[in-house]
Amino acid sequence: MFSVNHQKFLEMDELSLQKVPYFFVIDFLSENVEIYKEDEIEKSGLLIDFQSFSTIKSNQELLEKIEWKSFPETLESFKLGFEKVQKNIHLGNSYLVNYTRKTKIQTNLSLKEIFYHSNAKYKVFYKDFFVFFSPETFVRIIDGKILTYPMKGTIDASVENAAEILKNDKKEKAEHYTVVDLLRNDLSMVADDVKVDQFQQIDFIKTQQKDLYAMSSEISGILKPEFNGKLGSVMQKLLPAGSILGAPKPKTLEIILEAEGYDRGYYTGVCGWFDGKNVDSCVMIRFIEKEGEQLYFKSGGGITHMSKLEDEYQEMKNKIYVPIH
Repeated sequence: MFSVNHQKFLEMDELSLQKVPYFFVIDFLSENVEIYKEDEIEKSGLLIDFQSFSTIKSNQELLEKIEWKSFPETLESFKLGFEKVQKNIHLGNSYLVNYTRKTKIQTNLSLKEIFYHSNAKYKVFYKDFFVFFSPETFVRIIDGKILTYPMKGTIDASVENAAEILKNDKKEKAEHYTVVDLLRNDLSMVADDVKVDQFQQIDFIKTQQKDLYAMSSEISGILKPEFNGKLGSVMQKLLPAGSILGAPKPKTLEIILEAEGYDRGYYTGVCGWFDGKNVDSCVMIRFIEKEGEQLYFKSGGGITHMSKLEDEYQEMKNKIYVPIH
């Protein structure tokens, strides 16, 4: 399995060294790496809408009346994996675990319609298999500078002084510090002069269900000469993305695979657009997948030793939304 993927990462390197524009999609465990040159995107059935790149040609007719129902698992069911995670944290095997679940949803929208109806920094519809609308950048590479924007911590924006509460919440703060630290270390593998440029910035996210605030930071570095122009090698080194895994990475991955009990697949993987020079990529979160005729929304959050079961369960449910307004 590894050799096939390794081959794909090498192919990404070759194309980026030749300055050939392409779109790439990599699943959570880097087991599936897909590459689409610019002229192959339309034939592939992919719809892409990034801030820097879009394949949308015309405005779609939008439905007036949207039906949207979710069927979250019970607290008891959520608790099983949560307790496995907590046990490992107390044993010192991990200090941050991103624990995710899949939730049945029902809607009168098709995946393609969800794509057209939603608003987000990054949106992709993938061949009637999945759609996502992600607020989270993974890495951007601009003129040899690499930047990442870890996002950790969300709060209902209708709460009084929500932004202040989020910034000062002990648990959210600890989680954010950990992810910033983890990604600073990750970037140091491929870049020099790594520094945190902005810390704990608050972003506003508007959705049909509720408005949210999310907390993010900006970290940057200068690509090391051996990684310059080699996008595949950079991705191979940095994945899985720290913000949706936890720390330390190898052990936390083992804990996730045991505690979650389902296959994340492309959810929490990354995809991005290389324009021949620069790269913009995102983490595939806020994710809806089709299995047979059933739709599932995959969502989760970071667990630390301070996490409370009820709060984490609520956060997982809070994230089951489509940013439609």
